[in-house]
Amino acid sequence: MPSLPLDELQITQRDPGTGRQRSLGALNPQRAVSRNFITYSPPPDSCAPALLEEFLERADFIIKDLQWLVSLPHDRFWCQVIFDVSLQKCLDSFLSSAPRKYDQCTPFPPAVQQVQDKLHRHVFLTFLRMSTHKESKDHHITPSVFGEIIYNNYLFDIPKLLDICILFGKGNSALLQKMIGNIFQQQPSYYQDLDDSIPTLLQVFSSIMKVCGLQQDDCKEPLKLGDEKRTSPLDMAEQELQDTVFYLCDTSSTIWSFLEIFPSASQTLQKHNFLSSLSSFYELCCPELESAIIKRKFADKRLQVDLWRRLCHSRKKLLDIVHILISNTCLQPILERRAENIQPYVEEFLQILTNLLPERRFLCDYDEQFPVAEDISLLQQVSPSIDETRTTYLLNGVQSAWTEARKFKPHVPTPPPTSAERDAEGACGSIEQNSHYLDEPECLGATAAPFPSGVELDSLVFQVKDLLPDLGEGFILKCLEEYGHNTEIVINHLLEDNLPPHLQGLDRTMPRQQKVDPCPLLSSRSNVFADDEFDVFSRDHVDTSRIWKGRKKPETAAQLLADKSEISAQKERYAQYNMVSEVHIVDEDYDDEYDDTYDGNQVGANDADSDDELISRRPFTTPQVLRSRDRDVQEEIDEDEAEEETGPKPDHFIQDPAVLRERAEARRANYYARKGFRHDNTASVAGTARGQGQNRETIQERRKKEANKGARANHNRRSMADRKRNKGMIPS
Repeated sequence: MPSLPLDELQITQRDPGTGRQRSLGALNPQRAVSRNFITYSPPPDSCAPALLEEFLERADFIIKDLQWLVSLPHDRFWCQVIFDVSLQKCLDSFLSSAPRKYDQCTPFPPAVQQVQDKLHRHVFLTFLRMSTHKESKDHHITPSVFGEIIYNNYLFDIPKLLDICILFGKGNSALLQKMIGNIFQQQPSYYQDLDDSIPTLLQVFSSIMKVCGLQQDDCKEPLKLGDEKRTSPLDMAEQELQDTVFYLCDTSSTIWSFLEIFPSASQTLQKHNFLSSLSSFYELCCPELESAIIKRKFADKRLQVDLWRRLCHSRKKLLDIVHILISNTCLQPILERRAENIQPYVEEFLQILTNLLPERRFLCDYDEQFPVAEDISLLQQVSPSIDETRTTYLLNGVQSAWTEARKFKPHVPTPPPTSAERDAEGACGSIEQNSHYLDEPECLGATAAPFPSGVELDSLVFQVKDLLPDLGEGFILKCLEEYGHNTEIVINHLLEDNLPPHLQGLDRTMPRQQKVDPCPLLSSRSNVFADDEFDVFSRDHVDTSRIWKGRKKPETAAQLLADKSEISAQKERYAQYNMVSEVHIVDEDYDDEYDDTYDGNQVGANDADSDDELISRRPFTTPQVLRSRDRDVQEEIDEDEAEEETGPKPDHFIQDPAVLRERAEARRANYYARKGFRHDNTASVAGTARGQGQNRETIQERRKKEANKGARANHNRRSMADRKRNKGMIPS
């Protein structure tokens, strides 16, 4: 016969006051033992003996109390858990104060680490037993009652579950999945609590953006004069920047670990548009924090290293959160065939990626870690009817984001970490609370490129040199080659001074070596000025008299007239026209049969011209510009002598004015005749003297002249005046 569940079990117990036997419920406050559980304090940062001794003593008390608690029988254990307030305070203090795996780079001393690991294990076993409602056939609790017990007594809530996942997730994922799955299964009210807590998680990211000056307040009122201006991460106080990065690192890691252990929460998060808020936060806030950490001058370099490491860790976890949400809400139902109709899931996936396209930097980093093309290819295989236009648009959008961010999308898988990286991760890795924990991979930088060269390689060198200006470019190039051209890893290892031995021995101020060009520019150049008279690369001597700097000094008039070089050059040209070579080819054997019809005709024999005039040539005359001064004078003298011999010629320049008027009148008459109209008879128009009367011809000519005035000079003024007068516009 199966035993009764613990919530129905009755226990017979002797009353200490009366000594009589009495029956009590198994879950009764009187059965709880009065034991004071002390609260937990984290290990000290310093190695002071007094602080270490205090921590070890406190941790030893807690370990012994938890060992006693776990060893209790089933009924006594649950009575102590439900009714002992000090136990709940002890467990809560450990969840809130225990160091996370990303908190500290320097490991604890061996004795402290050993005690911490032991305490970590007993706390985990305590929570594991608290989440189990059935330990055996004889020891169990009714599932519905178990759900009420853990919910009403606040043994578990959403913040506790988040802390449990981040603290115990590494190495215990299988146990935690069963544990948290059982809690949500036995008490569905936790789903509603999770739904109510999502706005609080989103408020965390909003508050970080507000602190960084990237988000306006809800009120739209103008900023008052007395109010302080918003500060950027570069301007805020060092402690405030440290708190902001710590807050972001803790929040992103906690949400990621919870989703990794309990993927079913993805649906609840996506109801609140968690993906869109997260991508917008990543796009706006992460670059600002990254720039602030690199450009600020920290008094303690270790703080800068720690902030840089936490920010890289946060970016990696934010990308992982987005991937988990997309996988569990869209991809996993399609692959596992949870629903017969997969089209809604395909549509949701395409819609999510479309909403992420405006976030260019986030899209590049996400595609670098989780290639979008692979997910789309997987959907095309599962759903052949997927819209190719939308998939092509998404792929082009991703490629455009890479282009705008001036990155080069890696086409080869990321190489495994070097031995130096593994050593560095072991020395400065996260604090592991369990021997089964595995080292978490470093966050790959979003600016990392597989094989950059040229301008891209110079950009990576300058990124490192901006933070560490004392390093030489040659040394930085060696470090980039060692760590796969990832600037974030290089800066991290340089700040921590954790380089491999072959880089430690190099000169840190080593300059960049100039590569010898196998094809030098001087021998390979080809342009329109090559091999000309001023090409110093192809000839040894150049006429420097033809080279001057600035405006050439002008020559005087005497120098210009004395320069006869152009005239001498033209003389040779014109001299060729005076050279006539008459060559008579006589061939005795020449005998052709040409037509000799006209051989007997005497062509030109009867002309008045002489034969000398026909065969003679016009004598050659030297142009004026080529004549010498003496020759010109001699020719003028010859012309004067010839004029004296012939005598003066009559001057016909002044002619008779009457003859000139007759010629002009003849030309005018000829012009009018060619134009086809008759010239006005001026005499008829003029008429006789006034008072003697005019004849009919004069009156007609005057009327014609008056009517045709506007044809030439008056522009129809008369006709237009008559028109206005006829219409009554001008009084008669």
